[in-house]
Amino acid sequence: MTAITQGNTSPLKQLFKLKHDKVDQQESFKPYDLWLILLCIALLSFGLVVVTSASMPAAERIFHNPFHIAIRHSIYIVLALGIAMCVLQIPMYWWRKTNVWLLLLAILLLISVLLIGRTVNGSTRWLVLGPITVQVAEPAKLFFFCYLAGYLVRRHEEVTENIKGFIKPLAIFFVLAVLLLMQPDLGTVVVMFCTTIGLLFLAGAKLWQFFSLVIAGSLAVVLLIVFEEYRVKRVTSFLDPWADPFGSGYQLTQSLMAYGRGELFGQGLGNSLQKLEYLPEAYNDFIMAILAEELGFIGVLCVLIIMLVIVMKALRIGNQALTKERPFDAYLAYSIGIWFSLQTAVNVGASAGILPTKGLTFPLLSYGGSSTIIMAIAVALLLRIDFEMRVDGIQALNKGAAKSNKKRTTNKKPKQKVAEVLDEVIDETQVVSNDFSGAKYD
Repeated sequence: MTAITQGNTSPLKQLFKLKHDKVDQQESFKPYDLWLILLCIALLSFGLVVVTSASMPAAERIFHNPFHIAIRHSIYIVLALGIAMCVLQIPMYWWRKTNVWLLLLAILLLISVLLIGRTVNGSTRWLVLGPITVQVAEPAKLFFFCYLAGYLVRRHEEVTENIKGFIKPLAIFFVLAVLLLMQPDLGTVVVMFCTTIGLLFLAGAKLWQFFSLVIAGSLAVVLLIVFEEYRVKRVTSFLDPWADPFGSGYQLTQSLMAYGRGELFGQGLGNSLQKLEYLPEAYNDFIMAILAEELGFIGVLCVLIIMLVIVMKALRIGNQALTKERPFDAYLAYSIGIWFSLQTAVNVGASAGILPTKGLTFPLLSYGGSSTIIMAIAVALLLRIDFEMRVDGIQALNKGAAKSNKKRTTNKKPKQKVAEVLDEVIDETQVVSNDFSGAKYD
């Protein structure tokens, strides 16, 4: 009896936890990050409302139906949610095993669009598949990030210790960049390049390699701008849009007018003047200008805070995955977070005159089927990574409890059974009495 009394502190606490804490944790177990889901749905809802308001004049003129573009965007959102739910069922193991094939698919899509793609306003970016039009740069970004995450896992030592391992992913990126620039699509190249730099830095690349890549990439972007006349005009109009307000600076000046009219609380939903076809692409690349005009600084701030929280959650998921020794999941989550933040910064910066005008959508907000669907898939991947980590945690708890139960129920001697009964009696006494910690049983 004295042996039981001396050991009543730790074994009894463990028994109580196994019997009660396990049940409590299973009851409070949530398979998905509810806040991440709600934030993404809120952003999609914001986008649907603002796209509907911004697109009505253009839809009335082109399609003779003011809600035509809004209806199409609603269909895109429903498709995006359906595809995201399907992607949510795919285990991360599949993405880890197929990331090389996904990269080959991205290259194939980029080559196909140059051969049989649709050209709009001088850019060949859309691949027509029957009634479906796909902007191939969107899936190419996601597939490349999947490959890069897999490469950093397979060749981690080479990336951190050998210049050859550092250059290999850059060579793959160079191939994709050439294909994208042939469309041309410099904005996507910049986003992919910055995301690649961020991932290599997080993977532990040496600082001199990191800074060399930044300098080389910056020089390449400058050269690409200098040797294309229309890009030079964009930069000059960005520096002083009022020098040619009805020519090269027209789009930016109209966007700045929209921001100026919005003030703090905006003109009210539906009361924008710039959407009356003064501002081109009002419901797509310049959606934030219309949002600022109608909902003001407060509306813009709310949208940016939602996106900031989504990005922070993506980075947090990456940190947790890295802690739990899931490097592929971690790097993929990091890439999605960096991707979303960069694309948001470029979209808002271009419409506000902070950056040169560039046609990149605001994630989950702007009009566009390909962008909406791919962004929803990226969010589904974040949810899947988080889900698998949560399930691993509850499974580990169950396995630990099962092992403990097995040890208690196998090879029991009569004395052990008596001791177990006494432990249970003491356990019940602990629940009833708050002063049990000082009790002694002889």
